[in-house]
Parts: sequence; C-alpha cells; structure tokens
Amino acid sequence: MVWEVYSLLIKMSGCQIRTRKLEKNLQRKEKNKQDKLCFIEQIMDKHNPFQIAIDGPVAAGKGTISRLVADKLNILYVDTGAMYRAVALLGIRNKIDLKDEEKLIPLVKKAKIIIKNPTKDKKDGRLATTLLNGEDVSWAIRTEEVSQGASKIAAHPKIRQILVKKQQEIAQNTNVIMEGRDITHKVLPNADLKIFLTANGIVRAKRRHFELLTRGVDVSYEEVLEELKKRDERDSCRSADPLKKIPDAWLIDTSDLSIKEVVNLIVSKARVLMEEKP
Repeated sequence: MVWEVYSLLIKMSGCQIRTRKLEKNLQRKEKNKQDKLCFIEQIMDKHNPFQIAIDGPVAAGKGTISRLVADKLNILYVDTGAMYRAVALLGIRNKIDLKDEEKLIPLVKKAKIIIKNPTKDKKDGRLATTLLNGEDVSWAIRTEEVSQGASKIAAHPKIRQILVKKQQEIAQNTNVIMEGRDITHKVLPNADLKIFLTANGIVRAKRRHFELLTRGVDVSYEEVLEELKKRDERDSCRSADPLKKIPDAWLIDTSDLSIKEVVNLIVSKARVLMEEKP
C-alpha cells in the first residue's frame, strides 16, 4: 500500500513537471509572438514604413502569397489589381465603353476605392476586402467580365496615373506588401524588398483554370491558356507602365515551389531587412 501511494506521488510529480514545462513553452511562444508584433509596431512608428513590392504575370501566385506574407508580418496587403477591377466595374455599371478613357476619368477621380485586410467576419476566401464608394465589391470584381475589363483599364495612362497616386498614398504611412504589374518600378521604386514572381505558362494556366472551375465558371483549359497568352502580351507590350522585371528585383519562379516554400522565403528575407532598416 505504501509503495502504491509512493508510486502515485511520483507520477503526479512527473505530470506537474511536464505541465510546468508546457506552460513555460507556451509562455515563451506567446512572448516571441508579442515581441515580433512590437517590433513591427516600432517600425510603423518611425514614419519610415517597410515596403514589399511584387510584380509578375497573371496566375503567378502573387495574391495568395502576398496575403500569407502580410499575415505573418502583420502588415497591410494591397492588391492593386483590385483597384483596376473596381474601375472596370464602375465603367460597366455606368454603361461606359472601357476603351473611352476620357469618359472614365471623372468617375475615377470621384471614386473612393479602399483596400483593406479582411476582418474576421469576412473570412470567406477573399484575399482582401475592396470597397467602392462604401460598397463591398470584393466578389463583384472577380467575374470574368470585370477581369477582362480591368486589362483594358490598365492600358489607360491617365487612369493609371490617378490610381498610382492613390497606391503611393496608402504606402506612405503603413507597412505594406503591394502586388501588381508596375509596383517595383513605378508605384514603389524605393521599396525595401522588390520581387518579380513568375511561373511557366503551363503551370499558370492550370492554376487559373482550377481557380475558375472552383468559382463555377465553365471554361476549358485550352481557352484559359490562350487567354493567358493574350493577357501576357497585353501586359508586357502596353505603352503605359508595362510588366517587366527590373535589375534589382529578386526573381522567384514558383513553378516547382509550394506556396509555403515561397512564403517562407519572402518572410525570412523581409525579417532580415526589417532588422537592418534604419
């Protein structure tokens, strides 16, 4: 009997030790998390925000990767493509020919376009929340019609000038990761980290095809591949701020990398640069 009681006490003592160790580990992890958040806040207080600029072709993974990086670094994710989509939606609703830049300009100047991180009640698969004149159009701008329209809007130099100014204003006082087609060389030419994210055409077409199918769009892979080729040509050959890789941008080919691998690469590099930032 004495031996049984003694054994029980030993087991209880061991459980208590393990529990204390677990509690200490959890406390240490929480402290590390808080230290990282405090570190980010300190950078924001300097009025010298940290900027990550990402360019790349359609379906390279820019949106998904930028969203995850933003979450890990606790910074704002800005999808500049959503702004061009919002303008396209505005033009479609007002029955304006999207090739008519002069008629669109007054609408763009008056439009209030806000891009922000999704709140907890808006975790419905969106990468960012887009507000157009107070209306949540996060999903309304993701139709194929608006997608095609955004490509036309992006070719207008005067409209680009207006939207670029809006994008630069967002990044002035906030830590951001901003992605698009002209971020590294036009919108944020002095960004702390510049990245050109790409993948081969077949991989991108497969990704785009899968994305459309999950949204219920009935389209063949061949159609998606053909449209992707046309989109690449429009983006790279337009006269106004074409898609291009600048010499000091970090080239990341995502063809054979998982999302997690790409995110970890960028987060690790960004944290080093944050620590070095004056």
